[in-house]
Amino acid sequence: MTTTMRAVDIKGDTGPATSLFISSSAPKPTASPGQAVVKIKAFGLNRMDLLQREGHYPLPPQAPKTLGVEFSGTIETLGPDVKEGFKVGDEVFGLAYGGAYAEYIAVSSHMLLHKPAHLSWEEAAGVPETWITATQAMYLVGDFQAGQSILWHAGASSVSIAGIQLSKAAGASAIYVTAGSQEKIDFCVKELGATAGFNYKTQDWAKEILSLTNGKGVDLTIDFVGQSYFQQNLDVAARDGRIVNLGAMSGTKLATAGVDIGAFIRKRVRYEGSSLRSRDEEYQGRLRDRLQEYLPRFEDGTFKIYVDKVLPWEEIVEAHQLMERNTSKGKIICTVD
Repeated sequence: MTTTMRAVDIKGDTGPATSLFISSSAPKPTASPGQAVVKIKAFGLNRMDLLQREGHYPLPPQAPKTLGVEFSGTIETLGPDVKEGFKVGDEVFGLAYGGAYAEYIAVSSHMLLHKPAHLSWEEAAGVPETWITATQAMYLVGDFQAGQSILWHAGASSVSIAGIQLSKAAGASAIYVTAGSQEKIDFCVKELGATAGFNYKTQDWAKEILSLTNGKGVDLTIDFVGQSYFQQNLDVAARDGRIVNLGAMSGTKLATAGVDIGAFIRKRVRYEGSSLRSRDEEYQGRLRDRLQEYLPRFEDGTFKIYVDKVLPWEEIVEAHQLMERNTSKGKIICTVD
């Protein structure tokens, strides 16, 4: 039995997209208690992969060196004490702390789900991180309630695509988005059902939303941008509004001069940062169980999985460069032969 496998590696440990390559000498994982080894069919790309590749992502201690947190495939072996209901040969998809850019991955069976027959390998690989992150932001952190309004920044990103659909199904009073092109805004509004969208390159989205809401603002904002949106997020927050920060694409350091934090007191705004990857298995498992409840909605068409591009993993450099261009609407997926 072979002890090595192919996996995506990084020349010099960190670097640009062009530093990615497929190594043929990575150690093949084995299943510890409670784990399954899955032969990977496809894996999804996430923005954290770009940050990790560049050396800017703080990895949790249990994360392996290899990139990738979501995947689909078949169970090859099972360790002792696995979650009931899984057997060798099962088609599954799931979430991991890392290691998905590879032929095989060892992962807790608590983070696996059976792949429904109506989902392709590519679709299934793009579900776990995306839908679990959106669920965490809305409910576990953002305390979303039916009848509230919500703003999703990066509206055509995979997490916000899931979030818009979740918000609509949960009875949001209004769903607003920001995006960088009219094409993306039209996609969010006409295809996904958002109430309105704003081009952050050409519009003052905070003023537009305040105008539309007669000055009330929004109850919940989900932000991936950070520094450059900090003031506007406070401005657009409704009384008792919540802002959930999941990323800092524009940077993390504020220029304090001119920043008005009065909304924290005047409007009782709550601003909270969060991440999923650093959470323990019990926390992630609760979200995995919530995801399982969504599966019938994928089948009946209530929820849709949007895959923008599928590439063979031999084109991993091109896949990362595509994500860096910020032109995609939905998931970028790589398949493993």
